[in-house]
Amino acid sequence: MRKIFTAVLCAASLGLVALSPPAVAQQKTTRQCSDEWAADRAAIQASGKTKRVFVAECRGVPVPAVASRTATLGKGQYATEAEAKGSCPSDAIVWVNLRSKVYHASGSPNYAKTKQGAYMCEQESMTAGYHAPKNAKPGAT
Repeated sequence: MRKIFTAVLCAASLGLVALSPPAVAQQKTTRQCSDEWAADRAAIQASGKTKRVFVAECRGVPVPAVASRTATLGKGQYATEAEAKGSCPSDAIVWVNLRSKVYHASGSPNYAKTKQGAYMCEQESMTAGYHAPKNAKPGAT
């Protein structure tokens, strides 16, 4: 009985070792995925993905959904940039920080970076009580 168990265990171990190198060889590095992001940034962002999410997906690493970064979304708030653009094609899309009530334009360093936030149409965000950052320059929120 012990010989059979040992033989099965060895065979299973060899099978795992044999499968591992091809799987590791196919996984992209963070740098490779970052290069892909840089090459097609506009199109990837238009699909509603942040760099962090894109790189994780590119590498095959599980990442929580964008909506899980947000609290419960209210009226006019969207989990993805693409959803927001579909709702207000003629208005600018902003990222609203649900805690501080500050909104950030797409060129801002805080755009889609806060832990609790959502995409909104700029006019709707102002109507809902969100405001531009205090240190924002006019025309560049």
